[in-house]
Amino acid sequence: MATSSDEMKTKPSWRRFEDGANVWEDLTDKIFMEDSSHKCPTYVHKTPPCQGSCPSGEDIRGWLQIVRGLEQPPADMDWREYAFRRSTDANPFPAMMGRVCPAPCQDGCNRNALEDFVGINAVEQFIGDTAIDNGYRFAPPPPDTGKRVAIVGGGPAGLAAAYQLRRRGHACTIFEANSALGGMFRFGIPGYRVPRDRLDAEIQRILDLGQVEVRLNTRVGRDLAVAELERDYDAVLWALGCQSGRGLPVPGWEGTPNCVSGVAFLKAFNEGRMKVTAAKVVCVGGGDTSIDVVSVARRLGHLPEHAKRDLPETVIHDGYLAHDTAGAAAAEGAEVTLTSLFSREQMTAAEHEVTDATREGVTILDGVMPLEVLKNAEGRATGLRVADCRMEEGRPVAVEGTERVLEADLIVSAIGQGGDLSGLETLDNGRGLIDADKFHQVPGRPGHFVAGDIIRPHLLTTAIGQAWVAVESIDAYLGQSEQRRRPKVDVHHFNLLDKLAEVERAPQPFVVGEAGDLRGTSAADYAVHNYEDRSGAEVIPHDELYLGHFNHHARNLRQEQVPSAEQVLAHFAERVAGLSEAQAVDEAKRCMSCGMCFECDNCVIFCPQDAVFRVDKAARTTGRYVDTDYSRCIGCHICADVCPTGYIKMGLGE
Repeated sequence: MATSSDEMKTKPSWRRFEDGANVWEDLTDKIFMEDSSHKCPTYVHKTPPCQGSCPSGEDIRGWLQIVRGLEQPPADMDWREYAFRRSTDANPFPAMMGRVCPAPCQDGCNRNALEDFVGINAVEQFIGDTAIDNGYRFAPPPPDTGKRVAIVGGGPAGLAAAYQLRRRGHACTIFEANSALGGMFRFGIPGYRVPRDRLDAEIQRILDLGQVEVRLNTRVGRDLAVAELERDYDAVLWALGCQSGRGLPVPGWEGTPNCVSGVAFLKAFNEGRMKVTAAKVVCVGGGDTSIDVVSVARRLGHLPEHAKRDLPETVIHDGYLAHDTAGAAAAEGAEVTLTSLFSREQMTAAEHEVTDATREGVTILDGVMPLEVLKNAEGRATGLRVADCRMEEGRPVAVEGTERVLEADLIVSAIGQGGDLSGLETLDNGRGLIDADKFHQVPGRPGHFVAGDIIRPHLLTTAIGQAWVAVESIDAYLGQSEQRRRPKVDVHHFNLLDKLAEVERAPQPFVVGEAGDLRGTSAADYAVHNYEDRSGAEVIPHDELYLGHFNHHARNLRQEQVPSAEQVLAHFAERVAGLSEAQAVDEAKRCMSCGMCFECDNCVIFCPQDAVFRVDKAARTTGRYVDTDYSRCIGCHICADVCPTGYIKMGLGE
């Protein structure tokens, strides 16, 4: 039977044994192929690459195990709420991040070596939406410590910091320069990607923790002096973000009214002030911001007959003006072009976002560099002179003979963002950003900490992860304790001792003199038998798994409502439809549980000595499903060979 190329791409292509793999390359391994050895199974917890790739450090494997029904919740909690609590240990915005995160976790997923990554984003969206629909709240904060922290900036980093501070009992005040909280969630991403009701619900859940004061329309450095924060608060966290866009570094850009930044363009749209755009829009970029700009421009369209007040730059430059809503009803489609220095494959925007923009009628010119903004006698831009380019030592060089002009009524620069530290010049590192040490403290300024884009513009999930680290540093500072050394793999790790305590199976106290043989034990109840936690130091790669265990299992795809070029005008419906519960559970079952036992029974079935056995149900929990009888084990290492998750390693013992 013929097989299509698409089918071939989804078929597992991995083989456990390759030709020539019957000979041991290492003498040590060859020695232990004899009939017995002193190597016995050791249960080793490592960090999966999805989590190691997540800038927020979410316990992705953990909440996938909960959704699939493998890790059981406490007796008084529904599994859906338990999954919500596990996912929000690191990130309080599952509904948001499940929609807009570019998902480096999926790039790192070990299942890519087999067929296709696990749809982590899709399951996270399900967790977040289910939590909102069911009204789940965060656990009440601990008793008040009496400490107060000033958070400057109410975007993802600032809000995540407020959440983590309250979980430690510290009160906080958020100072936000805009009229609402949310930062780039609200002002940088269109509502058809980030539904505002979902965003508001996730923000309100943080505020509901109490003792989170919010002061909107308050800019520190203008309305409030830094000295006042230092006087009134025990610590200050700078989470300003970067909401100043960079202009094009070409002649003609500066001072041209219809040349605007992508950040300003999206802010005017997201605040509801910009209802129409220009007839011909050219956006220079290649990242996620540029994709949002061109997609919004196609949805807004332009007015064929307009007064000066209807020009898009009038509301972009002036935050108090707004287009007339009734007039926007007469809008017609806009001609929109996106240019990028890099080839389409190298653009930093997600591939499916680029594909969607093309379907919506955006013309994408890749491998093109801007050279000059052309202007008319009135000083308005009429076009952008560009040329094909090649990269030499990381810099674009124009290809001779390829110059041409792209006609434009509005030129948008989406080539990066910067911070606005006016009034805060003492914090400026000379690049419009704030320096941070490895603990996210501001060097040379005790009590000052920093997180988010103001360190270096990056992903929303990066800002949220930095907020967690900064709060841990703030907590140590407020408690006057020494900063603990951060692990090599710095994420929210599964903790077996905490899990055992949760299910009331914690080890018994160790009593000196009554312990017996301390070399190793499979019977004593003062220790977790033969367990090693390497999650803070090692990420488990796919070649440590037994991939031959896994069958082909197609990914559950979310339905996307992407309009065609003819349908896109005024199309503001949400783009992504979430998975059903059944789909989310099925998708979670595709997780290979890298670095953690998922109770497949392979080791029990294949052990020729019956040395590996299931832990008694009364003592069993996640990570403690199997055990080893050392008196039976001969060190044959078959259990380690057939362990799909790489959880079993051969360690020295008796």
